[in-house]
Amino acid sequence: PTAPPVDPFAKIRVDDCGRTKGCFRYGKPGCNAETCDYFLSYRRIGADVEFELSADTDGWVAVGFSSDKKMGGDDVMACVHDDNGRVRIHHFYNVGQWAKEIQRNPARDEEGVFENNRVTCRFKRPVYVPREETIVDLHLSWYYLFAWGPAIQGSITRHDIDSPPVSERVVSIYKYEDIFMPSAAYQTFSSPFCLLLIVALTFYLLMGTP
Repeated sequence: PTAPPVDPFAKIRVDDCGRTKGCFRYGKPGCNAETCDYFLSYRRIGADVEFELSADTDGWVAVGFSSDKKMGGDDVMACVHDDNGRVRIHHFYNVGQWAKEIQRNPARDEEGVFENNRVTCRFKRPVYVPREETIVDLHLSWYYLFAWGPAIQGSITRHDIDSPPVSERVVSIYKYEDIFMPSAAYQTFSSPFCLLLIVALTFYLLMGTP
């Protein structure tokens, strides 16, 4: 007998961002789920939250749920591209700067694909969980930690950038926003501090030194 056909991975829709799901985009202005350095979406489906992740990497892409914006004591879901070409969802808990894999994995309905040097995945996990240190309740609001990087034999290694992006404020799964965060290459002249610095330097040069 022939094997049943495998459903192709449905592309991530970004026109729903801010309307029927919340999204975070990190990278070049105007990027989408296939061109951002990192992309994440979330939406409630009954008693679950569906997450979609994608990043410009051949290894892994992850989201962490943190109480303080810092790595350490965080519930982490990661989509990992293994040596067999599959993308699997793993559950980790950050112990300091080290991610420890947890056997209890709340993910279900998982699917993933590695195409065009991108790891992309989709999975659900329950909103409410029994009290457990390594699995947070998603009905509460958390800072979201965004990370991605290489993998060796299906095991994650250090993330690609020294300071991965973090949501500026806690995220509620009951509020859908479409938030863009420019990557380092596009931050040079975009922040208020940089603009103020440019104005100050211009004024200094025009006025000259005493």
